[in-house]
Amino acid sequence: MNQTKTKLWTKDFIILSLVNFFLTLIFFLLNATIAFYALNEFNASTSQAGLVVGIFIIGALIGRVLTGPITNKIGQKQILIIGLILFTLTTLLYFMNYGLTFLIISRFVNGITVGVATTVIGTIVALTIPESRRGEGIGYFAVSTALATGLGPFIGLYMSQHMSFDMIFGLCLLLGIITLPIALFVNIPIMNTTVVKKDNSGAKLSSLIEPKALSISVIILIMTFTYSSVLSYINLYAIELNVVEAASFFFIVYTAAVLVSRPFTGRMVDKKGANFIMYPAIILFGVGMLLLSSANNSLTLLLSAALIGLSFGNISSVSQTIAVNSAAPQRMGLATATFFIFFDMGNGFGPTILGLIIPITGYNGLYAIMGIIIFLTSILYYFLHGKKESAHRLRMSKLK
Repeated sequence: MNQTKTKLWTKDFIILSLVNFFLTLIFFLLNATIAFYALNEFNASTSQAGLVVGIFIIGALIGRVLTGPITNKIGQKQILIIGLILFTLTTLLYFMNYGLTFLIISRFVNGITVGVATTVIGTIVALTIPESRRGEGIGYFAVSTALATGLGPFIGLYMSQHMSFDMIFGLCLLLGIITLPIALFVNIPIMNTTVVKKDNSGAKLSSLIEPKALSISVIILIMTFTYSSVLSYINLYAIELNVVEAASFFFIVYTAAVLVSRPFTGRMVDKKGANFIMYPAIILFGVGMLLLSSANNSLTLLLSAALIGLSFGNISSVSQTIAVNSAAPQRMGLATATFFIFFDMGNGFGPTILGLIIPITGYNGLYAIMGIIIFLTSILYYFLHGKKESAHRLRMSKLK
């Protein structure tokens, strides 16, 4: 009986991980190719191409903000199915060639639907995972994101070099269609709806975000902001270093590092607390960025990819566990939405802001600055969360 209660690899967990993998794969596949599409198909300027990429994340942000308050009112499964249907329908818009403005609008609307669907998936996963194994469970769930992060750009760049853009959009549409029947088989845990209604009354800030998740969300904002420098500019940096072939495998190495470490780090969070992983991971992330800043050959570049995968790949999943654990069960939807809003803000605004710095610092200077910021964030983490968790674990050990 107890063994069944703490079972992790349930049908629902596997389905949600699969749907999340497909959605994230589509996101990164399109992100790696859509700017090139805008430049080639519509003769867009580089700033317009950047808007085509970034508007999707702004749409996802709006989708996440909308999802938190309405999830408990309408129901998670209903929102998930609606989100996936609308995502599939808006993916069809990519096939309609009505100019650059229409493409920007299509990206924005498509982004909203992804924001809705992925936020609900994150909430449902947190509810289906046994509380005693939540760190491990979210860690394994995040593997689906890590795999998509590596494979998405790889597949997208390969297809853009060898196939038409309609083939790329066709693959995205096919994956979107596949998610629908799979998601129908998900069972949603029942929550105390009386508490939920009371909690969501009134037009307060707490009905849009979870205040208890804000501290760790600030940390993930800084982490994703710094990581966006890698996501957006690694190819241009590789051209400058003349290691373009190695750069194509950067995210594959990153993904491999995440997959190797994830089974251990998730369990450690449940047994020893988030601090046990977060402090070393933040330091390792800083080291990885400094190594990247001084890269002068393929080996150094790929070694930095492994270090960044071991560190940032685990920071993101552990931070999500902290955010979810900070909230009451009926507010997990808001906690998940809050976490991903800050996550997307870092990824969304980072490339634009950092793009203004590159002409001054160069790519190696940029990555060195990011490394220093990451090291300083370990101090901020201590004051925002680490100190509080240490005190809590000390109290718990005394009670035992």
